Amino acid sequence: MLTPSTRRSGAPPQGALAARQAWSVLIVSTLAFTVCFMVWMMFGVIGIPIKKALNLNATQFGLLTAMPVLTGSLVRVPLGIWTDRYGGRIVMAILMALTVPAIWLMAYATEYWHFLAIGLFVGLAGGSFSVGTPYVARWFPKSRQGTAMGIYGAGNSGAAVNKFLAPAIVVAFGWTMVPQVYAAVMLGTVILFWFFSYSDPKHLVSSQVRFADQLKALKDPTVLRYCQYYSIVFGGYVALALWMVQYYVGEYGLDIRVAALLAACFSLPGGVLRAIGGALSDRWGAHRVTWWVMWVSWVCLFLLSYPQTDFTVFTVNGAKTFHIGLDVYAFTALMAILGVAWAFGKASVFKYISDEYPDNIGTISGIVGLAGGLGGFVLPIMFGALMDLTGVRSSAFMLMYGVVWVSLIWMYFTEVRRTEVMGKAAPASPSFAH
Repeated sequence: MLTPSTRRSGAPPQGALAARQAWSVLIVSTLAFTVCFMVWMMFGVIGIPIKKALNLNATQFGLLTAMPVLTGSLVRVPLGIWTDRYGGRIVMAILMALTVPAIWLMAYATEYWHFLAIGLFVGLAGGSFSVGTPYVARWFPKSRQGTAMGIYGAGNSGAAVNKFLAPAIVVAFGWTMVPQVYAAVMLGTVILFWFFSYSDPKHLVSSQVRFADQLKALKDPTVLRYCQYYSIVFGGYVALALWMVQYYVGEYGLDIRVAALLAACFSLPGGVLRAIGGALSDRWGAHRVTWWVMWVSWVCLFLLSYPQTDFTVFTVNGAKTFHIGLDVYAFTALMAILGVAWAFGKASVFKYISDEYPDNIGTISGIVGLAGGLGGFVLPIMFGALMDLTGVRSSAFMLMYGVVWVSLIWMYFTEVRRTEVMGKAAPASPSFAH
């Protein structure tokens, strides 16, 4: 019989015990990541009353929502490396505990710079992804790692939880209650995670591996390509999850609760369906799933890019005016499809990583996660700048459409031309192994 201490940090588990521990780690880690993502996306809702109170323009609002994303992105590489070296259990617990005071203090901010500064510390929660991904993956065999990482990545649905929970709190008690509730939830999650997670010494990277050696992955062109893919499927997801509530309010004149509910039609499938994306990547290969994700994204963003337009045609019977534009139902349907595609894409990119870098998942996932997070930081600011410059809200989708074009072209020249995509030829690279 194993004591609690040996169960959590002693000798490697065996047989059925290992399987139970693996599922316990997966479940509690997914819960922790969901809460972290909910906190990370907090400004997507409370930013709206803050914007009104401080009289912010679109660019300032974009910077406000993006500040937590910046910190959560920059810490991903060191967190991934520390996870490889010290284990996911201790790193995740410390990370979540450090965010609790900052979340609580958010309720007492009064100036714009207060929100920006505190947002940097709250953003540490976003680094949880590069901790949990390698931590969870190493508890499962390679044939099931895509599914396991997909289930863990479903914690992205914390963005949707935020859209359900925060508006109700704002309406009932005011926005300052949201960070207080979230701080309490985070503290409870830290305790729960610690008691139901485990450690396995076999999962640690050899202490002989130097920090500088792990960072050499930054020079790998394959890693850079995965960074580009992830900057869309994750960076774009984060950016739009932060942007959509105020988009619905401004474009369609909706109440904040209705706007948040409709925005969740994008955030929710973009999170929970990631597990399905992991299973599809295990079955069909990361390349094939990612290729189709990019094409679906291209089509959806093309349609979403078109602004509300009235134009006049001079016919033989006189001038006739026509209107082109998406109503709220068509817009929400396209956003839901985009959310599903990006859920699959987030899982498929990390299937690439587990296939090609099985001994360095933490570092590589940290680097790729950094790129995705930086996309989530830069894009909301660019959305706001474009809207201030052009006055066209759909310019956000025009920008994303161009970014997807870059990935499609890159993917074609580096992958598609070397193999037949639709299953006719054997793959030329381990990335395409089924």
